[in-house]
Amino acid sequence: MFQKTSFTTLIVGVFVVYVLHTCWVMYGIVYTKPCENPKFENCLNPYLAGKPRLQLSIYTALRPNADGGHTLIHKEEDFDVESKFERIVNVSLPKKTRKNGTLYAMVFVHQAGMSPWQDPRQVHLVTQLITYMIPKPLEVSLISGEEAPKPEQQKRKTTTGGDSAVDRPVSHWRSRLTLNVVSEDFVFDRDFLPSDVHRYLKVFQNGKKMVYLPLLFVDELSNRVKDLMEINSTSIELPLTISYDTISLGKLRFWIHMQDAVYSLQQFGFTEKDADEIKGIFVDTNLYLLALTFFVAAFHLLFDFLAFKNDISFWKQKKSMVGMSSKAVLWRCFSTIVIFMYLFDEQTSLLVLIPAGIGSLIEVWKVKKAFKIQIIWKGVRPTFTFGKSDESERRTEEYDTLAMKYLSYLLYPLCIGGAVYALVFLRYKGWYSWIINSLVNGVYAFGFLFMLPQLFVNYKFKSVAHLPWKAFMYKAFNTFIDDIFAFIITMPTSHRLACFRDDVVFLVYLYQRWLYPVDKTRMNEYGLSYDEEEKPKGKVHED
Repeated sequence: MFQKTSFTTLIVGVFVVYVLHTCWVMYGIVYTKPCENPKFENCLNPYLAGKPRLQLSIYTALRPNADGGHTLIHKEEDFDVESKFERIVNVSLPKKTRKNGTLYAMVFVHQAGMSPWQDPRQVHLVTQLITYMIPKPLEVSLISGEEAPKPEQQKRKTTTGGDSAVDRPVSHWRSRLTLNVVSEDFVFDRDFLPSDVHRYLKVFQNGKKMVYLPLLFVDELSNRVKDLMEINSTSIELPLTISYDTISLGKLRFWIHMQDAVYSLQQFGFTEKDADEIKGIFVDTNLYLLALTFFVAAFHLLFDFLAFKNDISFWKQKKSMVGMSSKAVLWRCFSTIVIFMYLFDEQTSLLVLIPAGIGSLIEVWKVKKAFKIQIIWKGVRPTFTFGKSDESERRTEEYDTLAMKYLSYLLYPLCIGGAVYALVFLRYKGWYSWIINSLVNGVYAFGFLFMLPQLFVNYKFKSVAHLPWKAFMYKAFNTFIDDIFAFIITMPTSHRLACFRDDVVFLVYLYQRWLYPVDKTRMNEYGLSYDEEEKPKGKVHED
Protein backbone atom coordinates (compact mmCIF):
# COMPACT_ATOMS: atom_id res chain seq x y z
CA MET A 1 0.00 0.00 0.00
CA PHE A 2 2.87 2.34 0.83
CA GLN A 3 4.45 1.72 -2.57
CA LYS A 4 1.20 2.51 -4.40
CA THR A 5 0.68 5.67 -2.39
CA SER A 6 4.25 6.82 -2.89
CA PHE A 7 4.04 6.20 -6.64
CA THR A 8 0.82 8.21 -6.91
CA THR A 9 2.37 10.96 -4.79
CA LEU A 10 5.39 10.98 -7.08
CA ILE A 11 3.19 11.34 -10.16
CA VAL A 12 1.19 14.17 -8.56
CA GLY A 13 4.47 15.85 -7.52
CA VAL A 14 5.83 15.64 -11.07
CA PHE A 15 2.53 17.04 -12.34
CA VAL A 16 2.69 20.03 -9.94
CA VAL A 17 6.31 20.75 -10.96
CA TYR A 18 5.30 20.53 -14.64
CA VAL A 19 2.42 22.99 -14.17
CA LEU A 20 4.59 25.46 -12.22
CA HIS A 21 7.39 25.20 -14.80
CA THR A 22 4.92 25.80 -17.64
CA CYS A 23 3.49 28.85 -15.85
CA TRP A 24 7.01 30.23 -15.44
CA VAL A 25 7.78 29.64 -19.13
CA MET A 26 4.50 31.28 -20.15
CA TYR A 27 5.30 34.29 -17.96
CA GLY A 28 8.70 34.55 -19.63
CA ILE A 29 7.00 34.54 -23.04
CA VAL A 30 4.37 37.15 -22.26
CA TYR A 31 6.58 39.53 -20.20
CA THR A 32 9.44 41.43 -21.85
CA LYS A 33 11.78 43.59 -19.79
CA PRO A 34 11.77 47.19 -21.15
CA CYS A 35 14.75 49.50 -21.37
CA GLU A 36 14.67 51.65 -18.24
CA ASN A 37 16.36 54.70 -19.77
CA PRO A 38 15.19 55.36 -23.38
CA LYS A 39 18.20 57.65 -23.99
CA PHE A 40 20.67 54.90 -23.11
CA GLU A 41 22.70 53.68 -26.11
CA ASN A 42 21.69 50.09 -25.40
CA CYS A 43 18.02 50.88 -26.04
CA LEU A 44 16.09 50.20 -29.24
CA ASN A 45 13.43 52.84 -29.83
CA PRO A 46 10.27 52.32 -31.93
CA TYR A 47 10.09 53.86 -35.41
CA LEU A 48 6.31 54.23 -35.00
CA ALA A 49 6.80 56.68 -32.12
CA GLY A 50 7.59 59.36 -34.72
CA LYS A 51 4.16 58.89 -36.39
CA PRO A 52 5.53 58.37 -39.91
CA ARG A 53 3.28 58.13 -42.99
CA LEU A 54 3.16 54.52 -44.02
CA GLN A 55 1.81 52.42 -46.84
CA LEU A 56 0.86 48.73 -46.95
CA SER A 57 1.53 46.94 -50.24
CA ILE A 58 0.85 43.28 -51.03
CA TYR A 59 2.28 41.47 -54.06
CA THR A 60 2.03 37.93 -55.40
CA ALA A 61 4.96 36.02 -56.89
CA LEU A 62 5.77 32.50 -58.03
CA ARG A 63 8.97 32.48 -55.95
CA PRO A 64 9.60 33.79 -52.42
CA ASN A 65 12.39 36.12 -53.66
CA ALA A 66 10.14 37.52 -56.45
CA ASP A 67 12.41 36.08 -59.14
CA GLY A 68 10.41 35.87 -62.35
CA GLY A 69 8.21 38.87 -61.56
CA HIS A 70 5.60 40.05 -59.08
CA THR A 71 2.06 41.46 -59.23
CA LEU A 72 0.54 44.12 -56.98
CA ILE A 73 -2.84 42.90 -55.69
CA HIS A 74 -3.60 45.48 -52.98
CA LYS A 75 -2.29 48.63 -51.31
CA GLU A 76 -3.36 50.84 -48.41
CA GLU A 77 -1.93 54.24 -49.33
CA ASP A 78 -2.75 55.87 -45.99
CA PHE A 79 -1.97 52.95 -43.72
CA ASP A 80 -2.96 53.70 -40.12
CA VAL A 81 -1.38 51.13 -37.79
CA GLU A 82 -4.08 51.70 -35.16
CA SER A 83 -7.06 51.12 -37.51
CA LYS A 84 -8.09 47.57 -38.26
CA PHE A 85 -9.72 46.69 -41.58
CA GLU A 86 -10.78 43.82 -43.81
CA ARG A 87 -10.60 43.84 -47.60
CA ILE A 88 -11.62 41.25 -50.19
CA VAL A 89 -9.59 41.24 -53.41
CA ASN A 90 -9.69 38.95 -56.44
CA VAL A 91 -6.33 37.41 -57.26
CA SER A 92 -5.49 36.15 -60.75
CA LEU A 93 -3.77 32.77 -60.67
CA PRO A 94 -0.78 32.22 -62.97
CA LYS A 95 -0.84 29.20 -65.26
CA LYS A 96 1.85 27.40 -63.21
CA THR A 97 -0.21 27.80 -60.04
CA ARG A 98 -3.27 26.29 -61.70
CA LYS A 99 -1.17 23.26 -62.66
CA ASN A 100 -0.56 22.26 -59.04
CA GLY A 101 2.07 24.95 -58.58
CA THR A 102 2.50 27.40 -55.72
CA LEU A 103 2.07 31.13 -55.14
CA TYR A 104 3.51 33.49 -52.53
CA ALA A 105 2.25 36.72 -50.98
CA MET A 106 4.84 39.43 -50.26
CA VAL A 107 3.62 41.92 -47.64
CA PHE A 108 5.42 45.29 -47.33
CA VAL A 109 5.06 48.09 -44.78
CA HIS A 110 7.03 51.07 -46.14
CA GLN A 111 7.14 54.84 -46.41
CA ALA A 112 4.12 56.34 -48.18
CA GLY A 113 4.70 57.58 -51.71
CA MET A 114 7.78 55.40 -52.22
CA SER A 115 8.13 52.05 -53.92
CA PRO A 116 8.86 49.29 -51.39
CA TRP A 117 11.57 47.96 -53.69
CA GLN A 118 13.57 51.20 -53.29
CA ASP A 119 12.70 52.00 -49.68
CA PRO A 120 15.61 51.20 -47.29
CA ARG A 121 13.23 51.48 -44.32
CA GLN A 122 10.70 48.90 -45.38
CA VAL A 123 9.80 45.68 -43.60
CA HIS A 124 8.35 42.73 -45.42
CA LEU A 125 7.31 39.12 -44.89
CA VAL A 126 6.64 36.33 -47.36
CA THR A 127 3.95 33.69 -46.88
CA GLN A 128 2.46 30.93 -49.00
CA LEU A 129 -1.02 31.32 -50.45
CA ILE A 130 -1.07 27.66 -51.51
CA THR A 131 -1.07 24.52 -49.38
CA TYR A 132 -1.36 20.88 -50.37
CA MET A 133 -3.98 18.50 -49.02
CA ILE A 134 -5.62 15.23 -49.99
CA PRO A 135 -9.15 16.18 -51.14
CA LYS A 136 -12.05 14.84 -49.13
CA PRO A 137 -13.48 11.66 -50.73
CA LEU A 138 -16.79 11.99 -52.53
CA GLU A 139 -19.83 10.80 -50.58
CA VAL A 140 -22.50 8.94 -52.55
CA SER A 141 -25.83 7.31 -51.88
CA LEU A 142 -25.14 3.56 -51.62
CA ILE A 143 -28.63 2.80 -53.01
CA SER A 144 -28.95 5.19 -55.98
CA GLY A 145 -25.27 6.04 -56.52
CA GLU A 146 -26.07 9.79 -56.48
CA GLU A 147 -23.24 12.06 -55.32
CA ALA A 148 -23.64 14.54 -52.50
CA PRO A 149 -23.86 18.16 -53.74
CA LYS A 150 -20.55 20.00 -53.40
CA PRO A 151 -19.53 23.64 -53.91
CA GLU A 152 -18.63 24.39 -57.51
CA GLN A 153 -15.04 25.18 -56.59
CA GLN A 154 -14.54 21.77 -54.98
CA LYS A 155 -15.79 19.72 -57.95
CA ARG A 156 -12.84 17.94 -59.45
CA LYS A 157 -12.96 15.50 -62.34
CA THR A 158 -9.98 13.13 -62.34
CA THR A 159 -9.11 12.04 -65.85
CA THR A 160 -5.80 10.33 -65.12
CA GLY A 161 -4.65 8.11 -62.35
CA GLY A 162 -8.05 6.50 -61.64
CA ASP A 163 -9.03 6.06 -58.01
CA SER A 164 -5.42 6.38 -56.87
CA ALA A 165 -5.53 10.06 -57.79
CA VAL A 166 -7.90 10.64 -54.86
CA ASP A 167 -5.02 9.92 -52.47
CA ARG A 168 -2.71 12.43 -54.15
CA PRO A 169 -2.37 15.85 -52.46
CA VAL A 170 -3.63 18.71 -54.59
CA SER A 171 -3.17 22.47 -54.29
CA HIS A 172 -5.64 24.43 -52.15
CA TRP A 173 -6.06 28.19 -51.99
CA ARG A 174 -5.68 29.92 -48.63
CA SER A 175 -8.52 32.40 -48.86
CA ARG A 176 -7.48 34.44 -45.78
CA LEU A 177 -4.40 36.56 -45.16
CA THR A 178 -4.24 37.90 -41.60
CA LEU A 179 -1.72 40.63 -40.81
CA ASN A 180 -0.69 42.26 -37.53
CA VAL A 181 1.61 45.09 -36.46
CA VAL A 182 2.72 45.77 -32.87
CA SER A 183 1.28 49.21 -32.16
CA GLU A 184 2.63 49.86 -28.65
CA ASP A 185 5.73 52.07 -28.33
CA PHE A 186 7.88 49.53 -26.53
CA VAL A 187 11.58 50.32 -25.92
CA PHE A 188 13.73 47.17 -26.04
CA ASP A 189 16.87 46.59 -24.04
CA ARG A 190 19.44 44.97 -26.36
CA ASP A 191 20.80 42.88 -23.46
CA PHE A 192 17.35 41.38 -22.85
CA LEU A 193 16.09 41.18 -26.44
CA PRO A 194 13.86 38.08 -26.79
CA SER A 195 15.13 35.62 -29.36
CA ASP A 196 11.62 35.08 -30.78
CA VAL A 197 11.27 38.80 -31.59
CA HIS A 198 14.83 39.10 -32.90
CA ARG A 199 14.02 37.51 -36.29
CA TYR A 200 11.22 40.05 -36.87
CA LEU A 201 13.36 43.03 -35.83
CA LYS A 202 14.97 45.32 -38.38
CA VAL A 203 17.13 48.12 -36.89
CA PHE A 204 18.75 51.27 -38.33
CA GLN A 205 20.87 54.09 -36.89
CA ASN A 206 19.17 57.47 -36.47
CA GLY A 207 21.75 59.90 -35.08
CA LYS A 208 22.81 58.52 -31.73
CA LYS A 209 19.69 56.39 -31.38
CA MET A 210 19.05 52.86 -32.55
CA VAL A 211 15.56 52.60 -34.01
CA TYR A 212 13.65 49.44 -34.91
CA LEU A 213 11.11 49.38 -37.76
CA PRO A 214 7.48 48.21 -37.29
CA LEU A 215 7.09 44.62 -36.12
CA LEU A 216 5.08 43.04 -38.95
CA PHE A 217 3.54 39.61 -38.39
CA VAL A 218 1.61 37.23 -40.68
CA ASP A 219 -0.78 35.16 -38.58
CA GLU A 220 -0.48 31.60 -39.93
CA LEU A 221 -2.68 30.23 -37.12
CA SER A 222 -5.68 31.91 -38.76
CA ASN A 223 -5.26 29.77 -41.89
CA ARG A 224 -7.93 27.15 -41.22
CA VAL A 225 -8.93 24.12 -43.26
CA LYS A 226 -12.51 25.44 -43.54
CA ASP A 227 -11.16 28.47 -45.48
CA LEU A 228 -9.27 26.38 -48.05
CA MET A 229 -10.52 26.17 -51.64
CA GLU A 230 -9.42 23.42 -53.99
CA ILE A 231 -7.68 24.70 -57.15
CA ASN A 232 -8.12 23.15 -60.58
CA SER A 233 -7.30 24.12 -64.16
CA THR A 234 -10.45 26.28 -64.45
CA SER A 235 -9.62 28.41 -61.40
CA ILE A 236 -8.63 31.63 -63.17
CA GLU A 237 -9.36 34.03 -60.30
CA LEU A 238 -9.96 33.42 -56.59
CA PRO A 239 -10.97 35.74 -53.71
CA LEU A 240 -8.53 36.63 -50.93
CA THR A 241 -9.70 38.19 -47.66
CA ILE A 242 -7.03 40.53 -46.25
CA SER A 243 -7.58 41.15 -42.56
CA TYR A 244 -5.50 43.56 -40.45
CA ASP A 245 -5.46 44.32 -36.72
CA THR A 246 -3.01 45.52 -34.09
CA ILE A 247 -1.35 43.08 -31.72
CA SER A 248 0.32 43.47 -28.33
CA LEU A 249 3.96 42.49 -27.87
CA GLY A 250 3.06 39.75 -25.37
CA LYS A 251 0.51 38.19 -27.71
CA LEU A 252 2.94 38.45 -30.63
CA ARG A 253 5.56 36.45 -28.74
CA PHE A 254 2.97 33.88 -27.66
CA TRP A 255 1.70 33.56 -31.26
CA ILE A 256 5.25 33.08 -32.58
CA HIS A 257 5.83 30.20 -30.17
CA MET A 258 2.50 28.59 -31.05
CA GLN A 259 3.21 28.84 -34.78
CA ASP A 260 6.62 27.26 -34.27
CA ALA A 261 5.00 24.44 -32.23
CA VAL A 262 2.42 23.72 -34.96
CA TYR A 263 5.16 23.74 -37.61
CA SER A 264 7.21 21.27 -35.54
CA LEU A 265 4.21 18.94 -35.23
CA GLN A 266 3.78 19.00 -39.01
CA GLN A 267 7.45 18.06 -39.41
CA PHE A 268 6.80 15.07 -37.13
CA GLY A 269 4.01 13.84 -39.43
CA PHE A 270 0.90 15.72 -38.26
CA THR A 271 -1.39 16.39 -41.21
CA GLU A 272 -2.89 19.75 -42.13
CA LYS A 273 -6.15 18.60 -40.52
CA ASP A 274 -4.42 17.60 -37.27
CA ALA A 275 -2.63 20.95 -37.16
CA ASP A 276 -5.95 22.69 -37.84
CA GLU A 277 -7.48 21.19 -34.68
CA ILE A 278 -4.65 22.68 -32.62
CA LYS A 279 -4.95 26.03 -34.41
CA GLY A 280 -8.65 26.10 -33.56
CA ILE A 281 -7.87 25.80 -29.85
CA PHE A 282 -5.78 29.00 -29.99
CA VAL A 283 -7.61 31.04 -32.62
CA ASP A 284 -11.24 30.35 -31.67
CA THR A 285 -10.70 30.64 -27.92
CA ASN A 286 -10.42 33.71 -25.72
CA LEU A 287 -6.95 34.03 -24.13
CA TYR A 288 -8.36 33.74 -20.60
CA LEU A 289 -10.36 30.67 -21.62
CA LEU A 290 -7.20 29.38 -23.32
CA ALA A 291 -5.29 29.64 -20.03
CA LEU A 292 -8.14 27.77 -18.32
CA THR A 293 -7.98 25.18 -21.10
CA PHE A 294 -4.30 24.58 -20.39
CA PHE A 295 -4.97 23.81 -16.72
CA VAL A 296 -8.01 21.71 -17.62
CA ALA A 297 -5.95 19.75 -20.18
CA ALA A 298 -3.17 19.21 -17.62
CA PHE A 299 -5.63 17.86 -15.03
CA HIS A 300 -7.27 15.72 -17.72
CA LEU A 301 -3.89 14.17 -18.50
CA LEU A 302 -3.24 13.53 -14.79
CA PHE A 303 -6.66 11.97 -14.16
CA ASP A 304 -6.37 9.89 -17.33
CA PHE A 305 -3.07 8.46 -16.16
CA LEU A 306 -4.30 7.78 -12.61
CA ALA A 307 -7.53 6.24 -13.93
CA PHE A 308 -5.59 3.92 -16.25
CA LYS A 309 -3.20 3.02 -13.43
CA ASN A 310 -5.93 2.22 -10.88
CA ASP A 311 -8.13 0.48 -13.42
CA ILE A 312 -5.27 -1.80 -14.47
CA SER A 313 -4.33 -2.44 -10.81
CA PHE A 314 -7.93 -3.34 -9.96
CA TRP A 315 -8.35 -5.76 -12.85
CA LYS A 316 -4.88 -7.23 -12.38
CA GLN A 317 -5.80 -8.32 -8.82
CA LYS A 318 -9.34 -9.35 -9.65
CA LYS A 319 -9.91 -13.11 -9.37
CA SER A 320 -13.74 -13.27 -9.37
CA MET A 321 -16.52 -11.62 -11.42
CA VAL A 322 -19.05 -11.66 -8.55
CA GLY A 323 -21.22 -8.54 -8.83
CA MET A 324 -19.60 -7.49 -12.12
CA SER A 325 -21.57 -7.52 -15.37
CA SER A 326 -19.41 -9.45 -17.83
CA LYS A 327 -21.69 -8.42 -20.71
CA ALA A 328 -21.16 -4.76 -19.80
CA VAL A 329 -17.39 -5.38 -19.95
CA LEU A 330 -17.76 -7.05 -23.35
CA TRP A 331 -19.94 -4.20 -24.58
CA ARG A 332 -17.47 -1.56 -23.44
CA CYS A 333 -14.73 -3.38 -25.33
CA PHE A 334 -16.83 -3.58 -28.49
CA SER A 335 -18.00 0.04 -28.25
CA THR A 336 -14.53 1.51 -27.64
CA ILE A 337 -13.15 -0.39 -30.66
CA VAL A 338 -16.04 0.80 -32.86
CA ILE A 339 -15.58 4.39 -31.65
CA PHE A 340 -11.84 4.21 -32.36
CA MET A 341 -12.48 2.89 -35.90
CA TYR A 342 -15.08 5.63 -36.46
CA LEU A 343 -12.77 8.40 -35.26
CA PHE A 344 -10.02 7.00 -37.48
CA ASP A 345 -12.39 6.88 -40.48
CA GLU A 346 -13.44 10.50 -39.81
CA GLN A 347 -9.75 11.53 -39.63
CA THR A 348 -10.33 13.07 -36.21
CA SER A 349 -7.55 14.94 -34.42
CA LEU A 350 -4.82 12.82 -32.83
CA LEU A 351 -5.69 14.59 -29.55
CA VAL A 352 -8.89 12.51 -29.52
CA LEU A 353 -7.70 9.46 -31.52
CA ILE A 354 -4.67 8.43 -29.41
CA PRO A 355 -6.50 8.21 -26.02
CA ALA A 356 -9.32 6.27 -27.74
CA GLY A 357 -6.78 3.76 -29.09
CA ILE A 358 -5.16 3.25 -25.68
CA GLY A 359 -8.57 2.80 -24.08
CA SER A 360 -9.47 0.14 -26.66
CA LEU A 361 -6.38 -1.92 -25.81
CA ILE A 362 -7.17 -1.78 -22.08
CA GLU A 363 -10.78 -2.87 -22.69
CA VAL A 364 -9.58 -5.89 -24.73
CA TRP A 365 -7.36 -6.89 -21.79
CA LYS A 366 -10.33 -6.54 -19.41
CA VAL A 367 -12.40 -8.93 -21.53
CA LYS A 368 -9.59 -11.48 -21.28
CA LYS A 369 -9.66 -11.15 -17.47
CA ALA A 370 -13.47 -11.10 -17.17
CA PHE A 371 -14.01 -14.28 -19.20
CA LYS A 372 -10.85 -15.93 -17.78
CA ILE A 373 -9.45 -16.45 -21.27
CA GLN A 374 -6.09 -18.16 -21.55
CA ILE A 375 -4.12 -18.27 -24.79
CA ILE A 376 -2.05 -21.40 -25.40
CA TRP A 377 0.24 -21.31 -28.41
CA LYS A 378 0.75 -24.51 -30.38
CA GLY A 379 3.44 -23.44 -32.78
CA VAL A 380 1.98 -20.40 -34.59
CA ARG A 381 -1.66 -21.40 -33.93
CA PRO A 382 -3.27 -20.01 -30.75
CA THR A 383 -5.79 -22.00 -28.69
CA PHE A 384 -8.26 -20.20 -26.41
CA THR A 385 -9.52 -21.73 -23.16
CA PHE A 386 -12.20 -20.28 -20.86
CA GLY A 387 -12.17 -20.62 -17.08
CA LYS A 388 -15.10 -21.98 -15.07
CA SER A 389 -17.47 -19.86 -12.98
CA ASP A 390 -18.35 -20.56 -9.35
CA GLU A 391 -21.85 -20.40 -7.83
CA SER A 392 -21.74 -16.67 -6.99
CA GLU A 393 -20.49 -15.79 -10.47
CA ARG A 394 -23.26 -17.88 -12.07
CA ARG A 395 -25.84 -15.95 -10.02
CA THR A 396 -24.33 -12.70 -11.29
CA GLU A 397 -24.53 -13.99 -14.88
CA GLU A 398 -28.23 -14.83 -14.39
CA TYR A 399 -29.00 -11.24 -13.37
CA ASP A 400 -26.81 -10.00 -16.20
CA THR A 401 -28.60 -12.16 -18.80
CA LEU A 402 -32.03 -11.14 -17.50
CA ALA A 403 -31.18 -7.44 -17.83
CA MET A 404 -29.82 -7.93 -21.37
CA LYS A 405 -32.95 -9.84 -22.40
CA TYR A 406 -35.19 -6.86 -21.58
CA LEU A 407 -32.77 -4.42 -23.24
CA SER A 408 -32.66 -6.42 -26.48
CA TYR A 409 -36.40 -5.81 -27.05
CA LEU A 410 -35.67 -2.08 -27.31
CA LEU A 411 -32.09 -1.94 -28.54
CA TYR A 412 -32.03 -4.16 -31.62
CA PRO A 413 -35.04 -2.64 -33.46
CA LEU A 414 -33.72 0.88 -32.85
CA CYS A 415 -30.21 0.07 -34.14
CA ILE A 416 -31.47 -1.82 -37.22
CA GLY A 417 -34.03 0.89 -38.01
CA GLY A 418 -31.40 3.63 -37.71
CA ALA A 419 -29.00 1.76 -40.02
CA VAL A 420 -31.70 1.25 -42.69
CA TYR A 421 -32.74 4.91 -42.50
CA ALA A 422 -29.12 6.04 -42.92
CA LEU A 423 -28.63 3.70 -45.91
CA VAL A 424 -31.66 5.13 -47.73
CA PHE A 425 -31.43 8.85 -46.95
CA LEU A 426 -27.74 9.61 -46.19
CA ARG A 427 -24.55 9.51 -48.26
CA TYR A 428 -21.26 7.80 -47.40
CA LYS A 429 -17.79 7.26 -48.84
CA GLY A 430 -18.45 3.52 -49.16
CA TRP A 431 -20.03 0.45 -47.55
CA TYR A 432 -17.33 0.31 -44.86
CA SER A 433 -18.10 3.91 -43.91
CA TRP A 434 -21.84 3.09 -43.67
CA ILE A 435 -21.19 0.04 -41.46
CA ILE A 436 -18.89 1.97 -39.11
CA ASN A 437 -21.28 4.95 -38.94
CA SER A 438 -24.27 2.68 -38.25
CA LEU A 439 -22.40 0.84 -35.50
CA VAL A 440 -21.07 4.00 -33.88
CA ASN A 441 -24.48 5.71 -34.02
CA GLY A 442 -25.90 2.71 -32.18
CA VAL A 443 -23.07 2.96 -29.64
CA TYR A 444 -23.51 6.69 -29.13
CA ALA A 445 -27.31 6.79 -29.18
CA PHE A 446 -28.07 3.63 -27.17
CA GLY A 447 -24.72 2.78 -25.62
CA PHE A 448 -25.78 4.04 -22.22
CA LEU A 449 -28.41 1.28 -22.19
CA PHE A 450 -25.59 -1.25 -21.91
CA MET A 451 -24.61 0.35 -18.62
CA LEU A 452 -28.00 -0.68 -17.22
CA PRO A 453 -27.09 -4.38 -16.69
CA GLN A 454 -24.39 -3.30 -14.22
CA LEU A 455 -26.91 -1.04 -12.48
CA PHE A 456 -29.35 -3.97 -12.37
CA VAL A 457 -26.69 -6.27 -10.88
CA ASN A 458 -25.89 -3.59 -8.27
CA TYR A 459 -29.60 -3.40 -7.43
CA LYS A 460 -29.91 -7.18 -7.02
CA PHE A 461 -26.79 -7.46 -4.83
CA LYS A 462 -27.63 -4.21 -2.99
CA SER A 463 -23.91 -3.39 -3.19
CA VAL A 464 -21.40 -1.41 -5.25
CA ALA A 465 -18.32 -2.59 -3.32
CA HIS A 466 -17.25 -4.78 -6.25
CA LEU A 467 -16.68 -1.78 -8.57
CA PRO A 468 -13.25 -0.10 -9.07
CA TRP A 469 -14.28 3.10 -7.32
CA LYS A 470 -10.89 4.80 -7.28
CA ALA A 471 -10.49 4.43 -11.04
CA PHE A 472 -14.16 5.27 -11.50
CA MET A 473 -13.85 8.58 -9.63
CA TYR A 474 -10.88 9.63 -11.77
CA LYS A 475 -12.91 8.83 -14.88
CA ALA A 476 -15.87 10.72 -13.45
CA PHE A 477 -13.77 13.87 -13.04
CA ASN A 478 -12.68 13.46 -16.64
CA THR A 479 -16.29 13.30 -17.87
CA PHE A 480 -16.78 16.88 -16.67
CA ILE A 481 -13.45 17.89 -18.21
CA ASP A 482 -14.59 16.26 -21.48
CA ASP A 483 -17.64 18.52 -21.37
CA ILE A 484 -15.31 21.51 -21.60
CA PHE A 485 -13.22 19.94 -24.37
CA ALA A 486 -16.42 19.13 -26.28
CA PHE A 487 -16.80 22.86 -26.96
CA ILE A 488 -13.10 23.53 -27.67
CA ILE A 489 -11.72 20.60 -29.71
CA THR A 490 -13.34 19.83 -33.05
CA MET A 491 -14.91 16.36 -33.02
CA PRO A 492 -17.93 14.60 -34.56
CA THR A 493 -21.25 15.79 -33.08
CA SER A 494 -22.21 12.28 -31.95
CA HIS A 495 -18.91 11.97 -30.03
CA ARG A 496 -19.61 15.37 -28.42
CA LEU A 497 -23.08 14.27 -27.30
CA ALA A 498 -21.64 11.06 -25.84
CA CYS A 499 -19.52 13.16 -23.46
CA PHE A 500 -22.70 14.57 -21.89
CA ARG A 501 -24.34 11.11 -21.80
CA ASP A 502 -21.49 9.92 -19.56
CA ASP A 503 -22.45 12.59 -17.01
CA VAL A 504 -25.90 10.98 -16.59
CA VAL A 505 -24.36 7.53 -16.07
CA PHE A 506 -21.93 8.97 -13.52
CA LEU A 507 -24.76 10.55 -11.51
CA VAL A 508 -26.70 7.24 -11.42
CA TYR A 509 -23.63 5.42 -10.10
CA LEU A 510 -23.16 8.11 -7.46
CA TYR A 511 -26.76 7.65 -6.37
CA GLN A 512 -26.20 3.89 -6.00
CA ARG A 513 -23.01 4.58 -4.06
CA TRP A 514 -25.08 6.64 -1.61
CA LEU A 515 -27.97 4.14 -1.61
CA TYR A 516 -25.78 1.07 -0.97
CA PRO A 517 -23.04 2.12 1.47
CA VAL A 518 -20.10 -0.26 1.88
CA ASP A 519 -20.76 -2.85 4.58
CA LYS A 520 -17.42 -3.38 6.32
CA THR A 521 -18.54 -6.71 7.78
CA ARG A 522 -19.38 -8.08 4.32
CA MET A 523 -16.93 -10.42 2.59
CA ASN A 524 -15.43 -9.03 -0.61
CA GLU A 525 -14.45 -11.05 -3.69
CA TYR A 526 -11.14 -11.98 -2.02
CA GLY A 527 -12.89 -13.55 0.99
CA LEU A 528 -11.89 -10.72 3.36
CA SER A 529 -13.80 -8.04 5.24
CA TYR A 530 -12.61 -4.65 6.42
CA ASP A 531 -13.32 -5.55 10.06
CA GLU A 532 -11.06 -8.60 9.84
CA GLU A 533 -8.27 -6.52 8.30
CA GLU A 534 -8.51 -3.99 11.14
CA LYS A 535 -8.43 -6.58 13.97
CA PRO A 536 -5.12 -6.54 15.88
CA LYS A 537 -2.93 -9.57 15.35
CA GLY A 538 -2.03 -11.68 18.40
CA LYS A 539 -3.78 -13.60 21.15
CA VAL A 540 -7.00 -12.15 22.60
CA HIS A 541 -7.65 -12.80 26.34
CA GLU A 542 -11.19 -13.07 27.69
CA ASP A 543 -12.07 -11.58 31.04
